Amino acid sequence: MRGRHADAYSMYKRGTRDYINAYDKEQGSVRSLNGVSKEIGNPSWKRSFLYILVASLASFLYGYHLGVINETLESISNDLHFNGNTMAEGLVVSICLGGGFLGSTFSGLIVDRVGFRRAFQLCALPMIIGSSMSATAKNLSGMLLGRLFVGTGMGLGPTLATLYVTEVSPAYVRGTYGSFTQIATSLGLMSSLLIGFPAKETEGWWRICFWVSAVPAALLALFMEFSPESPHWLFKEGRAADAEAAFEKLLGGPYVKGAMAELSKSERGGEAETVKLSELLFGHHRKVVFIGSTLFALQQLSGINSVFFFSSTVFKSAGVSSQSANISVGIANFLGSFAALLLMDKLGRKVLLIGSFSGMVVAMGLQAASASSLVSSSNEVYLSVGGMLLFVLAFSVGAGPVPSLLLSEMFPGRIRAKAMSVCLASHWVVNFFVGLLFLRLLEQIGPLVLNTIFATFCLVAVIFVKRNVLETKGKSLQEIEITLLPPE
Repeated sequence: MRGRHADAYSMYKRGTRDYINAYDKEQGSVRSLNGVSKEIGNPSWKRSFLYILVASLASFLYGYHLGVINETLESISNDLHFNGNTMAEGLVVSICLGGGFLGSTFSGLIVDRVGFRRAFQLCALPMIIGSSMSATAKNLSGMLLGRLFVGTGMGLGPTLATLYVTEVSPAYVRGTYGSFTQIATSLGLMSSLLIGFPAKETEGWWRICFWVSAVPAALLALFMEFSPESPHWLFKEGRAADAEAAFEKLLGGPYVKGAMAELSKSERGGEAETVKLSELLFGHHRKVVFIGSTLFALQQLSGINSVFFFSSTVFKSAGVSSQSANISVGIANFLGSFAALLLMDKLGRKVLLIGSFSGMVVAMGLQAASASSLVSSSNEVYLSVGGMLLFVLAFSVGAGPVPSLLLSEMFPGRIRAKAMSVCLASHWVVNFFVGLLFLRLLEQIGPLVLNTIFATFCLVAVIFVKRNVLETKGKSLQEIEITLLPPE
């Protein structure tokens, strides 16, 4: 099978000059917006919009499972007899993230082997199985096993969604479409919080919360059957005719020849070969892999998921009802994500990252100040709650949606899937330990020191972005590959 693909690929490579020459003669200079020329303008965003929404279901599921434990953890611990054991409670959260690490690690290999459509369907399967196992759990072990299964799907989902959106979107709206994944995550998070409200009053309601999540997972698997494959993946596999058909479905007939010409220009040869891990860690692209891994690690070291996982616990200690707190957190996350959608292709990725992390420094500083002896008890609640909401808002504007989109743009098509999986591995490792240790650290060192540590990491992120991150706004994937990552 691979031999036939390689032969087809070689045959097509010999014909790529025809695409380029023909297109250059017809259109003149190519202004790359996924193969769009100045004369014919931009392709309609409506053609790819529906498929972006389908892919965003994976991000919705990620957000839902990220927040489903928030309102239900107390009921789960009571019913499964581990109430008061902070390490066990942290493990219910973090084992899902451990599963996410496994899913993310193999996501690049899976998508390179079977393509995006089948990979999305494989992502949905463990989420359906794991949700069912969690919903029917009789003890802590059963819950942990179900959460581990769900976690593998969570690890696959965000990676696949980001890569797919990047490869099927016209360049002029790629940043906007990339923000859809963050909006879907925030909607999933809000849904889990709203559905989880009756958990403390209604016995066994937490089981319903897990059953509900199987529905969007099943819809993702179903709708992906009717969605187009990524033309970049098809081209890499030597399936030129299928790539053309995918471009026609995504962009429209007048743009196919230009899109194929751009795709051909970015080819360096050898795309059908296997990308080795050593090439990513020590080869020509090691700097971008390092930037991506560090960016994802700093994203989690900011403390954002401690907010999503344990906001009910933190607000309860401040005397604020968990329902009011969680609604406020969800609204702040959604508003920030919507702002990112509007600003991503106007201000650019780097500006949003710097502004986002800077706002998070201020917000975490407010939370740290609320825990100090200098603040009166009457003002403590306002600083703590206000700081947390500002933190979520600032995160969702930039630090949340930008890293995945930015890195998927900067990696060449040949290594994109595997490089993203390597970078996201750092995300899941740090996320795992934050989820596991947050409550324990909060007990042992207190909110003042812990929030100061989180604020320090946010400040480090500002400096790191200023020094290392390049802007990709408005460039096609082929332009980025040629200009930012030229061959040695």
